[in-house]
Amino acid sequence: MLNISKNTLSEQLDIMNFDAGRRVMKRRHYRLFNRFLGGFAIFSIVLMFFPWTQTVISNGNVTTLTPAQRPLTLQSPIAGRIEQWYVREGDQVKRGDTVLRISEVKSEYFDPNLVARTDQQIEAKSRSVQSYEQKVQALGSQIAALSQEQQLKLEQARNKLIQSRLKVKSDSIDLEAARTDYDIAQTRLTRFSTLEAEGFKSTTEVEEKKLNARNAQAKVISQEQKLLQAKNEVINAEIELNRIRQEYAEKMSKARSDQLSAESGQLETEAAVSKLQSDRTNYQIRNDMYFVTAPQDGFINKAIKAGIGETFKDGEPLVNIMPVNYDLAVETFVEPLDLPLMHVGEDVRVRFDGWPAIVFSGWPNASYGTYGAKVVAVETFISNNGKYRILLAPNEQLEPWPDALRPGSGARTIALLEDVPVWYELWRKLNGFPPNYYQPDNQNQSSDANKK
Repeated sequence: MLNISKNTLSEQLDIMNFDAGRRVMKRRHYRLFNRFLGGFAIFSIVLMFFPWTQTVISNGNVTTLTPAQRPLTLQSPIAGRIEQWYVREGDQVKRGDTVLRISEVKSEYFDPNLVARTDQQIEAKSRSVQSYEQKVQALGSQIAALSQEQQLKLEQARNKLIQSRLKVKSDSIDLEAARTDYDIAQTRLTRFSTLEAEGFKSTTEVEEKKLNARNAQAKVISQEQKLLQAKNEVINAEIELNRIRQEYAEKMSKARSDQLSAESGQLETEAAVSKLQSDRTNYQIRNDMYFVTAPQDGFINKAIKAGIGETFKDGEPLVNIMPVNYDLAVETFVEPLDLPLMHVGEDVRVRFDGWPAIVFSGWPNASYGTYGAKVVAVETFISNNGKYRILLAPNEQLEPWPDALRPGSGARTIALLEDVPVWYELWRKLNGFPPNYYQPDNQNQSSDANKK
């Protein structure tokens, strides 16, 4: 009903006359409740001074400790077509076991006798190299013979030049003798002519002397001609000497040019042989790649490329393999604000998906269902999700991790930091402050040792 009038119902009706009113308005439960509130207040105040372990909570997943133990995808370095599978999903394989056989899809490798034909090409090219080598040797012998012949011809030409020069000297001496005889004949002719004029000599004697003088003059002219011929022979000998040098220089230059051409052809053929040998090795290795084998012991998880006749590109994953032996680890991601608090060797509690747990983040000892771990690696570069990756390994001094745990399972990590009072932690949370920055004991000791 609406309480519109000024007459109150409590003044007109005493609810204490009723049994329900007496039970409700009884004062005893107020005293018990006040005691409860007082005790709770005292307990809350005492609780504010209890130790509380600061933590950094993050999500992650189970992985392996080393990269070689993590799941891998088996790939083929060459493009091909699947011809036959030798395993099924779930099978266990050992290192070197054949997983599948593939065939060629590129036309340049279709020939089944490609390696044998390459061997034939190598043999033919090798013979060509030997032919070039023999040609180089023959040209070398030819150059040596030309050089020896040149020396002999030059020696012959030099001797002829020396003979010509000696003949020039001889003819010069003969010319001087003829000139001397001519002068003597002229002197005698003059003397006999004078004596003839005085009547002491006859005309016959004078004419004889004239004849002798003319003969001496003719002899002088003849000796001059011989001397000029001898000088011409010297010039001819010098020309012949230069001609021999030029002729054999051209012959030897041509032979050397042919020799260099043969050497160049030999080197090109050797390079072709080397390339063919490399191609043959590549073909042999490619033939071995037609059988895809397991790189290590493991289980066949999933066939990515299934069926017979399906083609794939080089480097494309074919099948997923999980190694048999592996060491479990947990990778988790922390905010950049919490990264300075992460140190190698620090303790971390881990809760795995699928395992029941009761977690008190501030009291790790009172928690149930968590497992001990320690930090083994801290990533120095931010990941694609905007956080930093932390790798955790089992703490061998604490309880072992579950045997049924498998890589890829989800995990929730609780990094244990500094112990602080509960009131401080509440105050920090209300103000949005980060956990206390601290350095682990081992780093402090190392820094002190460095300072000393």
